[in-house]
Amino acid sequence: MQWETVIGLEIHAQLSTQSKIFSGSATTFGAEPNTQASLVDLGMPGTLPVLNAEAVRMACKFGLAIDAEIAPKNVFARKNYFYPDLPKGYQTSQMDHPIVGKGHLDITLEDGSTRRIGITRAHLEEDAGKSLHEDFHGMSGIDLNRAGTPLLEIVSEPDIRSAKEAVAYVKAIHALVRYLGICDGNMAEGSLRCDCNVSVRPKGQAEFGTRAEIKNVNSFRFIEKAINHEVQRQIELIEDGGKVVQETRLYDPNKDETRSMRSKEEANDYRYFPCPDLLPVVIEQSFLDEVRASLPELPGQKRERFEREFGLSTYDASVLSASREMADYFEQVNATCGDAKLAANWVMGELSSLLNKEGLDIEQSPVSAEHLGGMILRIKDDTISGKIAKMVFEAMAAGEGSADEIIEKKGLKQVTDSGAIEAMLDEVLAANAEQVEQYRASDEAKRGKMFGFFVGQAMKASKGKANPGQVNQLLKKKLEG
Repeated sequence: MQWETVIGLEIHAQLSTQSKIFSGSATTFGAEPNTQASLVDLGMPGTLPVLNAEAVRMACKFGLAIDAEIAPKNVFARKNYFYPDLPKGYQTSQMDHPIVGKGHLDITLEDGSTRRIGITRAHLEEDAGKSLHEDFHGMSGIDLNRAGTPLLEIVSEPDIRSAKEAVAYVKAIHALVRYLGICDGNMAEGSLRCDCNVSVRPKGQAEFGTRAEIKNVNSFRFIEKAINHEVQRQIELIEDGGKVVQETRLYDPNKDETRSMRSKEEANDYRYFPCPDLLPVVIEQSFLDEVRASLPELPGQKRERFEREFGLSTYDASVLSASREMADYFEQVNATCGDAKLAANWVMGELSSLLNKEGLDIEQSPVSAEHLGGMILRIKDDTISGKIAKMVFEAMAAGEGSADEIIEKKGLKQVTDSGAIEAMLDEVLAANAEQVEQYRASDEAKRGKMFGFFVGQAMKASKGKANPGQVNQLLKKKLEG
């Protein structure tokens, strides 16, 4: 039997506000445990929450960016459940009246095709604290620094059909919230977490299968692996005569498997009711107009501009616009060298390879955009060849200065003097007289292969400094003359 995967994702994005959603406590990551938790965060009797206006603004930014409906009136509710890191005994969230309604996001897949993924809603809520299980001699420690941090929970429609599509969607959300400046997207620190709702059904069947939810997956790689494992588990279970039960599961990256955590709760299990301490939030059109005017160029718009303005392929434009920092770096390189294609090749090639090898983000690049652009200028004006440029790039990465300084210091300037190149070629041909005779006696097919030998000898003799174009041109004349 052929199976179809159905996936819906819930992404929790921590909003980059200076203070928490209902209190003045700081939201800085990495502080000593329980040093950023006020009486409001602790749920002490008599305390009242005050809504953070910046969190509302950030939620509206997101809603406008996904072309969603923004609710003119949205209401906070209490989601009741007991857990040690939830001191109030309830989480303040939004249920029936979320701030952001239906929207959509277009994703680009590996083959260059695009798909539109529906977004059901995005609502504001407060984060819970964190349970710590190490070094407490069989007990758990509770850190409430995170309690009350503003979250935007982004709920997709069940439109995703594979693990790779799921990763593409999460990457698109990740890029969008970073472009908007509403979340730093640091998955390692928990700033962006993903719950994956996964089910399978026979291909062609309209009715959805029973879903399992994989909680709190915090890397693109783990999202793909967790979904693939869960899909395989469900298919094998059904084909062996079993039934998938609705439950919450955890992904264990060490064993590459999901395991049951608890049966999946329904909304009514949480006894939602409107929060009596918070008034409904009324959003006026003038506020939305102000937020809309503050929106930056979004990833999709930037990709389209890169294609239109710079003549880049859809693939290149997609890679370069995948993060705001990458796009800014590329545009600075291009502004310096005036050659978008060469700039794209170097940013996506040598630079990205260096960053991956060193485990660095683009903001930490040891080669500045201005220095890379300056080096590309030296390729364009024939000061250095592409091969020498790689040596220059390595030296720039090692902190040896700008391209001009390195070229001067190391004597890497390309030889473009025709007379000097001709003299060097005469020496190469004289040293390989037998091969020259073989070349002249051969047919076109063999000559093509042998020509590369002479080019290699010539570049070796010039220590890579001879202009490759001139070497090819002059060598052809001498061999066939």
